Amino acid sequence: MKIALDILQVLMLILGAPLVGAIIARLKARLQRRRGASIWRPYAELFKLLRKEELVPPTASAVFRLAPIVLFGATVCAAGFVPVVHASALLGSRGDFFLLVYMLALGRFFLSLGALDGGSAFGGMGASREALVSSLAEAPFLLGLVSIAVLAARADIAGMVAWTLGQDVFNISAVHILAFTSLAMVALAETGRMPVDNPTTHLELTMIHEGMVLEYSGPSLALIEWASAIKLHAMLALLIALFFPWGMASSGSGWGLTVALLLYCAKTALLMVLLSVIESAVAKLRMYLVPDFLGVASALSALAVIFTIWVKR
Repeated sequence: MKIALDILQVLMLILGAPLVGAIIARLKARLQRRRGASIWRPYAELFKLLRKEELVPPTASAVFRLAPIVLFGATVCAAGFVPVVHASALLGSRGDFFLLVYMLALGRFFLSLGALDGGSAFGGMGASREALVSSLAEAPFLLGLVSIAVLAARADIAGMVAWTLGQDVFNISAVHILAFTSLAMVALAETGRMPVDNPTTHLELTMIHEGMVLEYSGPSLALIEWASAIKLHAMLALLIALFFPWGMASSGSGWGLTVALLLYCAKTALLMVLLSVIESAVAKLRMYLVPDFLGVASALSALAVIFTIWVKR
């Protein structure tokens, strides 16, 4: 029963990922007084891309074809570490938050290799910018998770979630506030959202993610876009699981799982509204200001680790 529930959680993150991105886009359109596309459009686009012919640059090697497969596989594996409706995970193990960070890093690394292998100038520019952002985001990502791990005295994400479930909902420490703020900023950078990157831009002077995928088409592009949506959904689910897990099912009963699913949808909807407001209210940062943005995230996560000393006393 537990394995089936863990598999169901991963399937929720994978199959629901395009819907999350579509709802955010629809909310942004409403805030900007536009009608917006249908929330089911990303599914139609994925099916369309999977049926199309794949075009490969004549100078590309096998790395170009391999990169989307590794990216999708690494992102799915990372989703397997995140609890959704129950404080357990399919791939949960001791110290798995390190694996989560580096699975996402592995996917970015291969996508950058594929962009460079395509031979496009835009691909190389996007890969270099992605390397800058990922290298700056890795430290606050790890430190933010470490602060919660030290506080919970657990080295696995499911254990951290179980520990938080046992705490009073009103017992919020400075560590939680700092770590949540830091990880939220990292999530914006990891998923290529505003103000770090604009997911809808095609301007060569501003694009990061879009620059790396310009040479891709067909099934490879479908895997890249799907992996990007899964990463966004998994990062939102990780924030909910670590900081707002109350309402998760304590057993495998149908009623408990139904309530946990409804509460998860409500929490995700709240984060999607917040993300839509942020993306509609702020402008994209210039590239030389992105290190400052992630530097603030690093400082907050470092403070969260330091403050665990006072909280643990």
